[in-house]
Amino acid sequence: MLKVAEAGQQVSVQPTVLETNGENVLFEVTARVPAKHLKKGAAFDLNLRYRYDNGLRQDTLGRLTFLSGEYTYDEVRKDLLIIKKQVSFPYTPNKSPGELLALAEVRELKPNGKQLKGKETRVARGIVSTGQLVVRQDTAITLLPETADNNMGGTRVLPFFFDNGKSEIRNYLGTNVAALEDFIEANQHTDKVMIVAGHSPDSIDSRDVRLADKRVQALLRYYKKRVDTDSYLNKVNEIDFETEAYHRRWDLFLSKVQQSALKPQQVDSVLLLINDTPGTYAQKEKSLHKLTYFDYLEQYIYPVLRFGTVAVQYSAPKRYDSEIYLLSKKIVEKQAEVDVLTPEELRYSATLTPLLAEKQRIYETSVAATGRWEAYHNLAVVLLQRSEKEVNEKVRRAYLRRAGVNFTLAAHRNPTATMFYRVATAYHRAGDKLEALQNYDYAIKLGGPRPVLDKIFADKAALEIEVGQLDDAIGSLSYSSKSYQNTMNRALIFMLKSNYAGAHNIYEEALKLKPNDPLAYYCLAVVAARQKDEAQMGENLRRAVQLDRKFAQRAVEDLEFMDMARSKTFLEVLR
Repeated sequence: MLKVAEAGQQVSVQPTVLETNGENVLFEVTARVPAKHLKKGAAFDLNLRYRYDNGLRQDTLGRLTFLSGEYTYDEVRKDLLIIKKQVSFPYTPNKSPGELLALAEVRELKPNGKQLKGKETRVARGIVSTGQLVVRQDTAITLLPETADNNMGGTRVLPFFFDNGKSEIRNYLGTNVAALEDFIEANQHTDKVMIVAGHSPDSIDSRDVRLADKRVQALLRYYKKRVDTDSYLNKVNEIDFETEAYHRRWDLFLSKVQQSALKPQQVDSVLLLINDTPGTYAQKEKSLHKLTYFDYLEQYIYPVLRFGTVAVQYSAPKRYDSEIYLLSKKIVEKQAEVDVLTPEELRYSATLTPLLAEKQRIYETSVAATGRWEAYHNLAVVLLQRSEKEVNEKVRRAYLRRAGVNFTLAAHRNPTATMFYRVATAYHRAGDKLEALQNYDYAIKLGGPRPVLDKIFADKAALEIEVGQLDDAIGSLSYSSKSYQNTMNRALIFMLKSNYAGAHNIYEEALKLKPNDPLAYYCLAVVAARQKDEAQMGENLRRAVQLDRKFAQRAVEDLEFMDMARSKTFLEVLR
């Protein structure tokens, strides 16, 4: 049975050389064996394995079993059985190069039946990792400047967001419920509380004409209740409350549009539609649905118009202390109470030491004592700095994930596009792709200055390429500027979609933005290799290697050049 099956077996994969698709390697295996091998009570298997790391490691990928219901008859040759199966496995850099193997085996189907192994054959080589050539120019994240300002009074602004058509206060992402409770429990002397709320233009939110008023009242009732139960310094009847509900305010909508990543002509068309087109509020909102980019308005603008804002004016007595650093050390070591320093003084003390571990302990103490967003932010930055100095990959990722958590806590207390972009950056560096994508998306929804949104969309596109979402990446790039990073990533998408002429032209544009870039020349060499253009391949690969010798080693191991690896041109380039 084994001899008959092996003699006529045909195993192939598509693509013929394995390649990455986002974080995984995806391919289709097609196996054909002679029908005459079939025997009752026994089965022929092809066990799939991927061997790598110079043959020292291998992953088991499953098996193809020729049993009734698993195979069909070949349409061309009826004497052959055929099985097609989609297979995937996670990609890591050490798996390239490697080889996909198929081990023939026959076995009795009864319990503890006999097994007989046959020959192991190589089905494909792998892995082409061109999809990993994503460019992301990382943004440096620095500590917020700290000053020991003794005046602790001011105004605390806390935004809240509501579900569509609802006025109930949410207890999850972006609600600031915890921040409001922390502030009330801190017992700062409160002079005045101002509460406003609005609604989005969509039909569900604007159906109830009193929805904005209900949202204001929900926040007002919640604030008064928390003061009654959690504050011993403030009394509800001693606080001046001021409320306002925003009804059908196109100006709020237009201000968000003007802070969005829409193109100038798109912003102008929205302004024209709202300001100069006759019609009721509902009619104008329906007109927005006809815009080709309405999905952006619905996804990124409408949600943040379902808002409420609580602004609290408070005051606190001044405090002066000439021994900030000494007292902060005592606080950290639990030799003094945390309230001997103001929150600003405690955070400022972290700037007085060059040791990252000591800075971390001070900010951790500040976080535990005050819950201020500045403390969470700077703790996250210190954790990022510690990750950069860590050689152990597992520990490095742990620092990055802790940084992401603390940036998240800071962003919930100070929700801006920049803050959530920092959350996304930390998770992106840690390799937590889903968390990063969610936070890039949330940063965009908050809106902000054009340069900030440009960078957010650029990095979001880079991440979407990394996870294999090429069409989503094209959409994100359309909202960002024509930078070197975006140009290189757009060219990579064209190459991965087999538009080699387009990829070549865009990589040439990247070289105009960043002359003598070895990566751009290397990518041009890959494009030429895919087009079987040996001369162009050699010319561009030579430039890449001259500019950076590391591309010589990469080229030797890169299966993109497999068909040309023995050519005179390729060997001369790497000499």
